[in-house]
Amino acid sequence: MNIHEYQAKAVLSKYGVAVPKGKVADTPAEAEIIAEEFGTAVVVKAQIHAGGRGKGGGVKFAKTPAEAREYAKQIIGMTLVTHQTGPQGKKVKRVLVEQAGKIKRELYLGMVIDRGLSRVVMMASTEGGMEIETVAAKTPEKILKEWVDPAVGLMPFQARKLAFGLGIPGELTGKAVKFMTGLYKAFVDTDCSLAEINPLVLTEDGDIVALDAKMNFDGNGLFRHKDIEVLRDFDEEDPTETEASRFGLSYISLDGDIGCMVNGAGLAMATMDMIKHCGGSPANFLDVGGGASAEQVTNAFRLILSDAKVKAILVNIFGGIMRCDIIAEGVVAAAKTLGLSVPLVVRLEGTNVEKGKEILAAAKLNIIPAADMGDAAKKVVLAAAGRAN
Repeated sequence: MNIHEYQAKAVLSKYGVAVPKGKVADTPAEAEIIAEEFGTAVVVKAQIHAGGRGKGGGVKFAKTPAEAREYAKQIIGMTLVTHQTGPQGKKVKRVLVEQAGKIKRELYLGMVIDRGLSRVVMMASTEGGMEIETVAAKTPEKILKEWVDPAVGLMPFQARKLAFGLGIPGELTGKAVKFMTGLYKAFVDTDCSLAEINPLVLTEDGDIVALDAKMNFDGNGLFRHKDIEVLRDFDEEDPTETEASRFGLSYISLDGDIGCMVNGAGLAMATMDMIKHCGGSPANFLDVGGGASAEQVTNAFRLILSDAKVKAILVNIFGGIMRCDIIAEGVVAAAKTLGLSVPLVVRLEGTNVEKGKEILAAAKLNIIPAADMGDAAKKVVLAAAGRAN
C-alpha cells in the first residue's frame, strides 16, 4: 500500500525524523491561508502516488500567499503526467504547502528489504534529487549500503559510516545518526516495504531535513496497523485492482491485450513471460489462488473483460490443491453469464484434468484447448491478432 508524501512525513515525524513545516490544502484559498500563516516563502506540491512531480509541473515555489493561491489553482484539478504515472497521468486533488528552506546540499537516503540476504538495507548517495535507479545504472559506486542485523537493529556506527561517506560535516553527524535511526525504526515498526527520502537536505541553518518522503507498506501486515490502513487513498489506486482484492484475487493491470487468469504467482509470471516470448503482450497479472471457487473464476473473468484493450484470454491452470474440474465449471459459468466475446484459450493440467476437459468440451463454447503452456501462449497470441485456428 502506498501513501501520500504528507502522510509519510506525518508518520516519520513521530519517530523523530525532521520534516519541513507544512499543511495540506484542498482548495487554492486554503493554500493562501496556510502561506499567510507561515509568513515565509512556500513550496506548493501536488499530492499523488508518483514521483517526478516537479518535472511535470506539480511543484511550484511561491514567494507570497497570492502566488501560493495561484499555483494551487493551477495544480489542483490538473492531470499530472510523470514517468511513474504513465501517459494517462493522475488527477491532483490536493496540495502540500510547506515552508521553503535554504538548501545547502541535497542527498539521498532510502530503505528496502534485500530479499537475497533477508535483511533490511539502508542506502545513501550524494546524488540527491536524482532517481536512484539512474544513479545505480550510471554511477553505482556512489550508492552506499549498510545491511541491518535484525537482532540488533541499525547500529550507531553504521549510521556514522553512512554519514561520513556522504560527507556530512562532523558537527551534524549526531543529527544524521538520529535521522537514520528514526527512519529505520519507522520502517520496521510499520511493516514498510520501502522508505525513501529524496532529497534529504542539509540546510544553511545546520539542519538535516526530509524534503520529500515516500513510504510503501506490506499489505500483509496492515492488520497490525489500523492507523496506517486508514491512510489508504482508493482514488489513487486502479479501481479494478481494488475490486479484485474484495474477491480475494491478486490482480495488477498491465498495458497489453491478452488477459491472463492463472493459479499461483510463479505460474502467472511464467505465463506472462511465455506470452512475451511468443510475441504477445499481457494485459494483466491475475492469480486466482490455490482454492478458487466457481464464483471467483466468474469474478476474475469480469475483471479481465472490464479492460477494453483485451482481445483474447488465456486460462492456464495447474491443478494441485485446485481441481481442474472446478476451474472448468467456473470457466463455463463465466462464459455463459458474461457472454464471452473474445477468443478464450484454456490449458488445464493436474488434478481431475480429464474431467475438466470433458466439462469444457460438453459446454460447446468457443474455447480453444491447449496441450501445454507453450502451445497455449502461441494460440492466444494468434487469437489476439485475429488469426486463431
